[in-house]
Amino acid sequence: MTFTRRYLMCRPTHFAVTYRINPWMDPTAPYDNALAVSQWENLRRVFVDLGHTVDEIEPLPGLPDMVFAANGATVVDGRVLGVQFRDAERADEAPAYASWFRERGFEVHDPKHTNEGEGDILLAGDVLLAGTGFRTSHAAHAETQEILERPVITLQLVDPAYYHLDTALCVLDETNVAYLPAAFSPGSQSVLRRLFPNAIIATPEDAAVLGLNAVSDGRTVVLPEQAVTLAADLRRAGYKPVGVDLSELRKAGGGPKCCTLEVRS
Repeated sequence: MTFTRRYLMCRPTHFAVTYRINPWMDPTAPYDNALAVSQWENLRRVFVDLGHTVDEIEPLPGLPDMVFAANGATVVDGRVLGVQFRDAERADEAPAYASWFRERGFEVHDPKHTNEGEGDILLAGDVLLAGTGFRTSHAAHAETQEILERPVITLQLVDPAYYHLDTALCVLDETNVAYLPAAFSPGSQSVLRRLFPNAIIATPEDAAVLGLNAVSDGRTVVLPEQAVTLAADLRRAGYKPVGVDLSELRKAGGGPKCCTLEVRS
């Protein structure tokens, strides 16, 4: 297994919390753009120091959530499934990300159904785990399987606080995950137990600081530093947790994974 990855990120130059499209957002609360940029730059530096390649897409004015690059596409085997956002506030991010990939010679497929990229579609070994319930439509799962040519396993999300799969589950390596059971329907919990009998079960407290919105290269797991129990559990399981502070971006419902789109050539 190689532990180096290629990531696409977007500097939060225009980050703001001016609307509410998820339970984390409060447009009446203060936010600090400069702090968001500083925290993001530290995350980027952590990835580079770990030996990963980090590409950047140009942030566009008027798109404060464009920093959440994970929602920009799903990339497997050099094939790119573009996105279609549920909310009008984010709609213009979709063509920006699709153009970035097309300009670099990737095979880009435009979706017919609502899907929000790696926010809800996560590669785990040979299968794609696909969330639905709040953002990505169930119909998008069949489309994802056809385009990316990997088996897709549907997981039903039931807690509005964990509106994307990547807020409730982190793929740790090809055979294991960490997740919050209460974020999933009973049937989906059973599927996860069957697929990942050795999974790390997150505490509600760690999930509440977006501890599961983490980025793993199979060995090192970059996660919010506030998720202390999860970090300890990861260490006991043989992973190397690296804590970062993205508390300012969390005001918009994002953590390390939200900021990070994996580019799998």
